[in-house]
Amino acid sequence: MKNKILKLSRDNIQNLTPYQSARSIGGTDGSILLNANESPLPVAFKLKKKIFNRYPECQPYNLILLYSDYINLSCEQILVTRGADEGIELLIKAFCQPRRDAIIYCPPTYDMYRVSAQIADIHIKTIPTIKNTWQLDLPNIQCNLIGVKLIYICNPNNPTGNLILQNDLISLLKMTVGQCLVVIDEAYIEFTPTNTMTNYLSKYSNLVILRTLSKAFALAGIRCGFTLSHPEIINTLKKVISPYPISIPVADIAIQALKTKNIQLMRNRVLSLNNNRTWLIEKLQHIPCVEKVFVSHANYILVKFFMFKKIFDTLWKKGIILRNQNEKNNLNKCIRISIGTHLENILLIKELKIFSEENMF
Repeated sequence: MKNKILKLSRDNIQNLTPYQSARSIGGTDGSILLNANESPLPVAFKLKKKIFNRYPECQPYNLILLYSDYINLSCEQILVTRGADEGIELLIKAFCQPRRDAIIYCPPTYDMYRVSAQIADIHIKTIPTIKNTWQLDLPNIQCNLIGVKLIYICNPNNPTGNLILQNDLISLLKMTVGQCLVVIDEAYIEFTPTNTMTNYLSKYSNLVILRTLSKAFALAGIRCGFTLSHPEIINTLKKVISPYPISIPVADIAIQALKTKNIQLMRNRVLSLNNNRTWLIEKLQHIPCVEKVFVSHANYILVKFFMFKKIFDTLWKKGIILRNQNEKNNLNKCIRISIGTHLENILLIKELKIFSEENMF
């Protein structure tokens, strides 16, 4: 009977391998969680609104107004979503015909672009980034644009931490005008703010940008993101978004986070994390079990290890939870490490030194 019920689900869902979120993989409250690119430092807010018997605004006006001031765009160019993940899904829902249209996905990168397309039964054209540089393979992309409605690019890229060359992004926008949308996921852009593409929204009608409060703003727990684009695209997305996507508590906290004082605190936190990243990279480069440390412009580092599996498992057993990237395109023996507090980083380095000594590196 159970198998008969399961067969009622769509064929593509029966065969789907779901996205493995950091919390679903493991780690306890007592662990040092360096696997989800969250802020290691919490921020404390108290709800100002206490009454919840009425539905919230679909698009909270005061929240959009504050975010428009923060990024210097008009309110008509902003859609508030449940994290950037909902923006990924809405774009597919609004612009892609199931079993006919396609997205372009450029691994190694954030897997939810692929998973969201699979859930919606959309074709996926996988065009890996160039090995060792992780830059876009523009000639290959240009040869595969037929049937493509959306191209997802993460910048800085997750999990590699590199920036996509701005000239390549502009070339991509030019080659796809009138044909498909280029979606640039800027979840980590606060760690390198001068590299945002928001200034190009006025020039390219096919540009869409995804943002979130989960990373630099230290609000992963409230699930609040933003989709930025031309008003026509935003209005199209409003047709398919749920009636009440942003709860009153989420809007309340997000509004507080976007006040001038708290934006400055966010920038101070980013400066501290960037300094922690520099310190951690320098220390990792002198540890014998480390094969290579890659340049990062985000709040995480990609590291290639000798005996990577044993290192990953050893640290896990000691409560230091990292993210294994070995199965991804061109990331053999790689582990992604979120930047922790200075104390957490010290403990990580200490355990890696012990591992190196015990395994005679």
